[in-house]
Amino acid sequence: MMRVTWTDYLTVSQAIALIEQAKREDVGPAGLDVTSLLMDEPHRMARAEMRSRKPGRLAGLVLLPWIARAYDAAIDVTPLRHDGDAAAPGDIVARFTGPIASILAMERVALNFVTHLSGIATLTDRYVQAVAGTSARIYDTRKTIPGLRALAKYAVVCGGGFNHRIGLHDAVLVKDNHLAHVPVDQWTRTIARAIAKSLLLTPPPKFFEVEVDSLEQLAMVLLCRVDIALLDNMTTKQMRQAVTMRDEAAARTGHRVELEASGGVNMDTVTDIARTGVDRIAVGALTHSAPCLDLGLDIGA
Repeated sequence: MMRVTWTDYLTVSQAIALIEQAKREDVGPAGLDVTSLLMDEPHRMARAEMRSRKPGRLAGLVLLPWIARAYDAAIDVTPLRHDGDAAAPGDIVARFTGPIASILAMERVALNFVTHLSGIATLTDRYVQAVAGTSARIYDTRKTIPGLRALAKYAVVCGGGFNHRIGLHDAVLVKDNHLAHVPVDQWTRTIARAIAKSLLLTPPPKFFEVEVDSLEQLAMVLLCRVDIALLDNMTTKQMRQAVTMRDEAAARTGHRVELEASGGVNMDTVTDIARTGVDRIAVGALTHSAPCLDLGLDIGA
């Protein structure tokens, strides 16, 4: 499994800010866990274990030391697994020792981050396994919970997937609404002009992609030196035709456009889509519909 560095996605200060926001949301303006406050011996030392209750792929464990520190510097965290690792039911993924009231206060925020991100990694892994043996790669989209995009995209890579553009700022994706006012016979000139202007940007966009919803539109786009053509809601038959068209254009020009399938992608369809020969499959569900991976935190007796 590929190892990734979470700080490639957000800085430590950004992560701390997210954790502090989550903490404030939970303990309120007074910073109280009233339940633990009312129990006997809130400063008693305790040990806790975070366990997986379902099989899955892990992500977000790297945040646990920072979450613990936000609540109490006396909490000691020992991660027993790495982000990207597989977990089986019953596996202990991290241990905590410290004041019981502090551990109980941080429990839900810690689980919220790790179960959500591990759910994304787990669903991504399922899609990656479904296209194994083909040349297709699984990509995420911008369909993320506001404020959590960086961590969600990190979790996708923990699951073996790939990141599409991070936002509107780092790559070009010309969609149907951008071209709604442009006659199809003028697409080539319009796109070529946009590509030329994009190369003047500093830094230049990571890639230049154009969405098409018909083979006729694809024919126009293949005349341009775009990096990627997005095949929007096409049938597998159309995708196979698109691959043939792309390969013929590449043989003529020496420029190979990558083809990305998007729309109608789910676990029932992704394998057939991958077998058409497309290079990339965009799956919005990875980040907008992934169920949390079931993990729990148990206090020792």
